[in-house]
Amino acid sequence: MLNPVQVNPKSIEAYREAAGDAVVDEILRLAEPLKGARVLHVNATAFGGGVAEILYTLTALMQDVGVKADWQVIDGSEEFFNTTKCMHNGLQGMEVPFTGTMTDEWVRINKENADRMELDYDYYIIHDPQPVGLIKYINEKARSAKWIWRCHIDTTQSFQPIWDFMHPYADEYDATIFTMPEYDPGGKAPVRVNFPPCIDPLSPKNTEMSPALSREVLSNFDLDLDRPIITQISRFDPWKDPLGVIEAYKIVKAQRPDVQLALVGSMASDDPEGWHYYNKTKDAAGDDTDIHILTNFEGVGNTEVNAFQGGSDVVLQKSVREGFGLTVSEALWKGRPVIAGNCGGIRMQIKNGENGYLVDSIEECADRILDFLSNPENSLKMGAEGREHVRGNFLTTRNLIDYLTLLGRLKDD
Repeated sequence: MLNPVQVNPKSIEAYREAAGDAVVDEILRLAEPLKGARVLHVNATAFGGGVAEILYTLTALMQDVGVKADWQVIDGSEEFFNTTKCMHNGLQGMEVPFTGTMTDEWVRINKENADRMELDYDYYIIHDPQPVGLIKYINEKARSAKWIWRCHIDTTQSFQPIWDFMHPYADEYDATIFTMPEYDPGGKAPVRVNFPPCIDPLSPKNTEMSPALSREVLSNFDLDLDRPIITQISRFDPWKDPLGVIEAYKIVKAQRPDVQLALVGSMASDDPEGWHYYNKTKDAAGDDTDIHILTNFEGVGNTEVNAFQGGSDVVLQKSVREGFGLTVSEALWKGRPVIAGNCGGIRMQIKNGENGYLVDSIEECADRILDFLSNPENSLKMGAEGREHVRGNFLTTRNLIDYLTLLGRLKDD
């Protein structure tokens, strides 16, 4: 067995208010023929990233509707996770070193984890590049199950040597899932579907929080709650562009000296590059006491993220490449004005000028921040539009419908 992750029970009935009766009834209808089916989700980490957040809810709701779903995490060496971070960057378009030593270690770890897998599941759902090789090395008994690879990455400009290495593994699967059609580079999987990830409206990160409680939580972080707060919630990663956020903040501060900036990120166990970029971000902030750089190692958990998103005057996600960007939907769900990079899955979430702004440069980002700060009534209106857009498209109930639909399709094949 791989490393099991325990999830807290959830009830699909609790989602009727957020998602609507018709959505929950559709889930129950789709789940009926799948009751008793055994499903195993596999990924590389149980905390610190969007995939882990999704799986805590998705696994629990699958269990609640009668699917026997489990979630397990692979083991890996430091060299393996350095390699998979390199692969992640390469899939997103960065030219990276990719050596035989790296691929040998990746194969070794996938083989070791494959040897430990249980073979009595009906469906295996493998998430992202780290464990995609499992299918090639498992016992033939498990090959009679249905295998699904879910890629959460924007692969539109993949560094070719990385995809050349990966696609023979992806081609082994019965189905692949990419967030958007343009992410799918093609392959031999007979079933190829597209759907975005989603947020859990009832999680501690996204449940409704009163302004009073938000202020109480934020008061623990040396912020002046009577001055404007600009926040970006994301990993410390070059693709999230925290250095560009700091530059945009400096432009804004020249005109609005009262602003403060919070850069809040979670350090994931499968992201060895995170601490390096965290330190680069600290260096870029210098001695500006109005820049607050915080992580889960400094008391920032889901409740605190909720408070930062709901209690900020402007929320940023200035990514330069983004598979989806769950933090955008999280902030929109809280009715906040959001400014985000004009890239990838973010374009699915923000209708430019209607429920937020898409930007292509540091200067444009700064201009839009000033727009929001100067027009709070427009900010609230756009925030309300954003919440309804998320309700209709990016709640976890829709994600569950997508998975149940795919499992039912594979069951009938």
